[in-house]
Amino acid sequence: MAYVLTIDGPAGAGKSSVAKRLAQLLGIHYLDTGAIYRAIALVLAEEGVRPEESESLTQALPGIRIELRGGAVLANGVDVSREIRTPRADKLSSVYSALPSVRRALLGLQRDQEQYGSLVVEGRDEGSVVFPKAPLKFFLTATPEARARRRCLERERRGEPVSYEEVLAAIRERDIADSSREVSPLVQPEGAVRIDTSDMTEDEVVECLLSRVRDALAKGEISA
Repeated sequence: MAYVLTIDGPAGAGKSSVAKRLAQLLGIHYLDTGAIYRAIALVLAEEGVRPEESESLTQALPGIRIELRGGAVLANGVDVSREIRTPRADKLSSVYSALPSVRRALLGLQRDQEQYGSLVVEGRDEGSVVFPKAPLKFFLTATPEARARRRCLERERRGEPVSYEEVLAAIRERDIADSSREVSPLVQPEGAVRIDTSDMTEDEVVECLLSRVRDALAKGEISA
């Protein structure tokens, strides 16, 4: 029987890397919702659609096709895997994802993924809005400083040196935007297990989540 595990939290809390590894260890699918939102935002920006509710936005959304193919993200057939991990994509995603039309358009797309089997899904409203009945929910968080350091390291590894102060400012700005938007604001989902990863390594976080999932499976709270 298929089940869904949700991992929510603010930008830079380590959700994507942890969710991906957890899915691999459990032998189930991983759904990167952040990649979907970033890809949508890039396409809308390239098409000149302003980040506001309008007829142009309503007409543009149905024509955008997003595919998660292995480790690649395709937008209308174009591989945007690298572009969606840039500071520009972060900013665009923040403003476009706050729009009700965009969130409604992607709600069904995310829920449809459950038909392909059990999922580990991460984002900002997965446990609160998209999969509110998920049997096991996690909320990963960390201090803004810890999250900024991680983002800087990620970009340095990709050969994209960036100022720590700029990344920290962007993290704080994103936190405010995500928590204050009218539609699906970032909140800790009801019943979610809260984990502060500020002083934890990625391995420690993965092991913590894996232990809780295995315990839930053993108790029959979720069924494989």
